[in-house]
Amino acid sequence: MENRTEVTEFLLLGLTHDPRLQLPLFMTFLLIYTLTVVGNLGMILLILLDPRLHTPMYFFLGNLSLVDFCYSSAVTPTVTAGLLMGDQVISHNACAAQMFFFAAFATVESYLLASMGYDRYAAVCKPLHYTTTMTTSACSCLIIGSYTCGFLNASIHVGDTFSLSFCNNSVVHHFFCDIPAVMVLSCSDRHVSELVLVYVVGFNIFFALLVILISYLFIFDKILKLHSAVGHRKALSTCASHFTAVSIFYGTIIFMYLQPSSSHSMDTDKMASVFYTMVIPMLNPVVYSLRNKEVKSAFTKIILKAI
Repeated sequence: MENRTEVTEFLLLGLTHDPRLQLPLFMTFLLIYTLTVVGNLGMILLILLDPRLHTPMYFFLGNLSLVDFCYSSAVTPTVTAGLLMGDQVISHNACAAQMFFFAAFATVESYLLASMGYDRYAAVCKPLHYTTTMTTSACSCLIIGSYTCGFLNASIHVGDTFSLSFCNNSVVHHFFCDIPAVMVLSCSDRHVSELVLVYVVGFNIFFALLVILISYLFIFDKILKLHSAVGHRKALSTCASHFTAVSIFYGTIIFMYLQPSSSHSMDTDKMASVFYTMVIPMLNPVVYSLRNKEVKSAFTKIILKAI
């Protein structure tokens, strides 16, 4: 009978063991995380302080910034510490907690982007009814629903992953406890767990993307019916930031999770993971502020007041 020792802790291998790369990567990721914290918390503060930004769109954007800050914070400190100290030992429970919070906030972001797509549909296609459609209660329901789906999804994945047996092999070929990287270590049959991962993630992505796609079909149809060039530009600028954020986020998530574990290359997964765990949360405040006159105006007003 095979001798099996149940794993009580995992070893995260991190991004690289090349000492020449560790310090430059540490400095790069520290800069990215600093920009993420400043950008997202700054956006939340800006929305809270400027009454002109107390609208449904910025209500969603404030929550998106909070979620970006949270899911980046669930991963980035572990990565930067690993670059300084080398391979990191993480307990079974700490690994489960990291996986839970990352999966929860990443799913919340997915549904928030879908809610923002619906908000853009209401703004462009039904401008006269916008205030009655996107009421405070409607926005609150969409936000609460996004968080509920996120935490329910995380509970399913963490429960499913850690219901597997982990024997002897505890080396996670990743820089954080991502679901596929941990699941592949299991010594028990993981076929059902892999199917659960693909189907649940697939449903979340499909449903959110369906809402966004239908919203944009109506938006583009409305834009094509506009006869004014000014109207075209205004409608497109209203949606450009959201469309950019959606393309970046969903493109990376689909690449990462909608494939079986046998198709995963750990090095490729690590590079993709760096992008969606660290770069996307940093980019979202930039994407939403560079093309947004109201945010620029609010920022200028706050700076002038401070001076």
